Amino acid sequence: MTDIFVFDTNSLISASILPNSFLRQAFEKALKLGSIASSQEVFEEYTEVLFRRKFDKYFIFDEERFTILNLIQTKLLIFSPVEKITDCRDPKDNKFLELSISSKASCIISGDKDLLALHPFREILILNATDFINNF
Repeated sequence: MTDIFVFDTNSLISASILPNSFLRQAFEKALKLGSIASSQEVFEEYTEVLFRRKFDKYFIFDEERFTILNLIQTKLLIFSPVEKITDCRDPKDNKFLELSISSKASCIISGDKDLLALHPFREILILNATDFINNF
């Protein structure tokens, strides 16, 4: 059985638009080791964030964003979490915990302090990109 990994939205955005980042390296390592989980809610948030104007400096045309979306979507396993979790001090981050439980993830990759503070969560590691690359 291969490992399943969850990336929070900011980590997935950075992996998508910063080719030389630790997050891109973590994303590529996760794909080599297994699969990356998402949910409809997480993918919709990723899409909305990717199209924010603050990321215009990374794209000449919106078609580039659609290309990234299509590429990322082909790499994801989609899950439909059923368990509601309220353990995170930032309620918007609970969806990543729910996804990690429903997908039986080995690890959540995140730089978010609210998620990192929960490490480990129900035996699921929560690591930043550097720790994931060096220790997983």
